[in-house]
Amino acid sequence: QVQLVESGGGLVQPGGSLRLSCAASGSIFSINVMGWYRQAPGKRRELVAIMTSSGITNYADSVKGRFTISRDNAKNTVYLQMNSLKPEDTAVYYCNLNNLKNYWGQGTQVTVSS
Repeated sequence: QVQLVESGGGLVQPGGSLRLSCAASGSIFSINVMGWYRQAPGKRRELVAIMTSSGITNYADSVKGRFTISRDNAKNTVYLQMNSLKPEDTAVYYCNLNNLKNYWGQGTQVTVSS
């Protein structure tokens, strides 16, 4: 079994920054993909950024140049540095681990508002 624990969400003004963290524990293969998805009210869950255990990344076009994903494989932890936040970034952000099976965190709210 795998557990994902997220932290770092909150309320921030437009143009501000937040850093999300997600720590995975349990039966985790060394080769995997970890990343972040988000879901705004009334919208589908969408990919934000993912990173393979070998360092390959993929970002949504809407966050390129503003968000940076990174990970610490030794700690099974993935991070999302979010800069220049916009109101349209407001959503619940979910951590994901693809490890032959798909696992999700409980979600953390990010609200960008003045």
